[in-house]
Amino acid sequence: MVALSNVQLSNVQFGKRNEDVRIVQRALIKRGREIPDGATGLFREQTKRAYRAEQLAQGFQGTDADGIPGPTSLAELGRHSGLFRLDEGSVPGGGAGKLTLTQVTFRDPDDDSGEAAMRAYARKACELTSMDEEFGVPALATIANRESASNHPRFRVNTTDMNARGRKVADGHPLNCSRGATQCIPATFATFHQAGTATTPYDVVACMCATVNYVRDRYRVNQSGSNFAARVQQADPRRAPHWY
Repeated sequence: MVALSNVQLSNVQFGKRNEDVRIVQRALIKRGREIPDGATGLFREQTKRAYRAEQLAQGFQGTDADGIPGPTSLAELGRHSGLFRLDEGSVPGGGAGKLTLTQVTFRDPDDDSGEAAMRAYARKACELTSMDEEFGVPALATIANRESASNHPRFRVNTTDMNARGRKVADGHPLNCSRGATQCIPATFATFHQAGTATTPYDVVACMCATVNYVRDRYRVNQSGSNFAARVQQADPRRAPHWY
């Protein structure tokens, strides 16, 4: 078996000339996208048009189909062509936090499961979001238990609810499926992404941080989290489970 090349997102940008661009051009050509000059290793207008055609074929629309590689489309191109894999260590962390939907990735790092692990991840999420552990840890652990059986591998992606639609992405599931320990929809995860955390909702800390930021915005949970369980029923073990 031939080892796949690792392609860095930062190398595959307009105006750059390097081997990663050449590999991506070969992948585009293999997928039937037209680059008249061939795989030159230089990312110019022909490659941009070809990449836009690939994005459209993957289901991207509007400004998301701009011919500029993002981690989701680049990972999909690598998977479909069989020529490379995205080096996820090269994916930017989102600056101030918020991501575009095309910056969300779908690799499962296979984080630990179980209540004890959820509490450990929740402590880290509280640290990153400046929430008091006294309130945030039990609330997040309760959500994780109810949403994914504490990050059990069987329940990390929901393919049966109303959100389970859209084009298939790198993990083989529809784009809009909720994912991760606290079950974030990718668009929500992108909007409420915490700076410095992973770009995949399968990462427990990243998913929990996005959940904290989301409930603060939607349910007006305060900075300390003292009203987390009161405002979000799914976070309150004394009340019946309820979507959030």
